[in-house]
Amino acid sequence: MITKDAELPEYFRVYANVDLDQIRENVQNMKRHTKPGTLMLAVIKADGYGHGAVPIARTLNGIADWFATATIQEALNLRHHGITEPILILGHVPASAYPAMVEAEIRCAVYDYDMAKAISDAAISANRQAYIHIKTDTGMGRIGFAPTRESAAVTAKIANLPNLCIEGCFTHFAKADETDKSHVRGQFAKFRQFLDYLEEVHVRPRICHCANSAAILDLPEMHMDMVRAGIALYGLRPSADEEIAKLDLKPALSLYSHVIYVKEIPAGTGISYGSTFIAPKPMRVATIPVGYADGYPRSLSNRGYVLIHGKRAAILGRVCMDQMIVDVTEIPDVRIGTKVTLIGTDGAEEIQTDQLGDLSGRFNYELVCDLGKRIPRVYYKDGAVCGTKDYFTDEYL
Repeated sequence: MITKDAELPEYFRVYANVDLDQIRENVQNMKRHTKPGTLMLAVIKADGYGHGAVPIARTLNGIADWFATATIQEALNLRHHGITEPILILGHVPASAYPAMVEAEIRCAVYDYDMAKAISDAAISANRQAYIHIKTDTGMGRIGFAPTRESAAVTAKIANLPNLCIEGCFTHFAKADETDKSHVRGQFAKFRQFLDYLEEVHVRPRICHCANSAAILDLPEMHMDMVRAGIALYGLRPSADEEIAKLDLKPALSLYSHVIYVKEIPAGTGISYGSTFIAPKPMRVATIPVGYADGYPRSLSNRGYVLIHGKRAAILGRVCMDQMIVDVTEIPDVRIGTKVTLIGTDGAEEIQTDQLGDLSGRFNYELVCDLGKRIPRVYYKDGAVCGTKDYFTDEYL
């Protein structure tokens, strides 16, 4: 058994630990916050926000009722790996993919009659039933029917298409994560009005849903038939205005590397490209083999920090494509092979993605989603390694 604190030599350069138990606990805590009978949809698009969609889906088997992706490829990959729960594609699906989508019993967002007709035709050809969720735009400004009687009339036409079932109807909130809830309440009112319009034309979707992570946390009256857990699933805040501690949601991902070089430099030494940092005094610096090609933000140049021996080591100069340099002048016993924490906890110090987002001008969603495929993922369950994912032997067709 490889325990959580063990080193994996093949991943010396950089690796991300993903605590699957914490993800399970986050979902269970959110489920306890919803009314009995409310379905839980886990959003695992963008490869589970960089954490790994397949391991997460397997971990949540029997806990999450549904999964959601952004693309047909993401959904088909889940089916390829044996995930049998209902999957909803939240984004666009090209018409060429409708036959595969129908065959795999994958649901998609529908926001156009011609789209629905093409899905119906694909279902007829396959002699199968296709299930769809009508998407309405109540204030996000992206895809979706307008929440009007005219759109309800189009939806009624869709409901009469053969081999097609309107299983659900949903909308997406633009400002649920803000302290001022007036906009989200307005969106919710429009959504409820649209459902009334659907009722007038005798369209009654079985699953109506609108609550994202922020609404799960703050707006129980909007939970409806199903809630969609996105960023909160991973223990990250929807925004600075949201407090996830009240549900005991905790981050599941941490990021580590090791020191590959240590040296003393005299005052006046320039560091990294452009010499944007000039040593004001004799210093001791360490090189870390991680850079923006791994998804670590270049905008943390001269402003970010890592943790070494429980102390902050400031990034000096520009973050390079594959390396960065940090100040270890005041940190004793730093040598080649010393462990470095880029995201996570070391002693009393912690680096959260929220903090890195503030420093880099990005935000926590972007940071975890952008962690590249050069970073191996190491998965933990019950305190031990249960699997890994890397691209060291990337295959091409």
